[in-house]
Amino acid sequence: MTGNASLGLGSYPWTRLRRNRKQDWSRRMVRETTLTPDDLIWPVFVIEGDNARQPVASMPGVDRLSINLLVEEVGRAADLGIPAVALFPYTDPDLKTPDAQEAYNPENLVCRAVRALKAAHPHMGVICDVALDPYNSNGHDGLVQDGIILNDETNEALCLQAVAQAEAGCDINAPSDMMDGRIGEIRQALDTAGHQQVQILSYAAKYASAFYGPFRDAVGSGGALKGDKKTYQMDPANTDEALREVALDIAEGADMLMVKPGLPYLDIIRRIKETFGMPTFAYNVSGEYAMLKAAAANGWLDHDAALMETLISFKRAGADGIFTYAAREAARLLRG
Repeated sequence: MTGNASLGLGSYPWTRLRRNRKQDWSRRMVRETTLTPDDLIWPVFVIEGDNARQPVASMPGVDRLSINLLVEEVGRAADLGIPAVALFPYTDPDLKTPDAQEAYNPENLVCRAVRALKAAHPHMGVICDVALDPYNSNGHDGLVQDGIILNDETNEALCLQAVAQAEAGCDINAPSDMMDGRIGEIRQALDTAGHQQVQILSYAAKYASAFYGPFRDAVGSGGALKGDKKTYQMDPANTDEALREVALDIAEGADMLMVKPGLPYLDIIRRIKETFGMPTFAYNVSGEYAMLKAAAANGWLDHDAALMETLISFKRAGADGIFTYAAREAARLLRG
């Protein structure tokens, strides 16, 4: 027999795919997807006080940090090669109001933390959440009137919040509220205020998920939440709708896109990346993090192996970066 077909190439026994798996060096050489510390964004929770550290009970290994400790820990993250952090505040309940005015107070906790971080670590990217839930006495991402989440009025507040964060030195505004039209309005507000270079990372496909519980504990919004968020966050059953949301946000000026949560929505990451080719991020959310920690604590999973498998799944699905509370752990593992 002559020729590739007659030799049986592409079929057993001539083709043995295990040959490429035989040695570690060979597996690394032919690996299709790689993960590095550059792919990791570390979400952090900030609180008032000095030298204050409060463990989040539902997220083992995660602490709320006062600004001075935050600056120290972010420096260690930078040393591990992590390129950016995302800030989330634990707001004093006395500062929470129905109009969420503390969200755009230029001296609020987030703005002070941004200034401190950029002064100490000017080359570390700082991402700020744009949403009202940490400041809203109703616990919602938007303003509420007679039980209805107000869209356009919320957008006005979000624009003020985004500009206040940009003035403090924020590199990326990340609107996570899911109000219609907010990306275009925030872009216009930033540009008008002279912040044309501030990027917008849109939570373009954020689902009404059961996996957010520990996060709401961490920022103190869970107990305040009245009702649910299903009128503005997406239905977990929908995929085509996610593409429509993304297309609108791109048209309005989004620089990057977020899919949240991550693991239950790998198919959404893949569809968005293949359809639009835009920088796309996944959020390995609090519930996903807590499940892995709990399983490992019970001896049911090898934590480090399962963590790395989880993170590589986001990259394999098409994510360019991953928000994960385990960013420092993963970066240490990647650095050996």
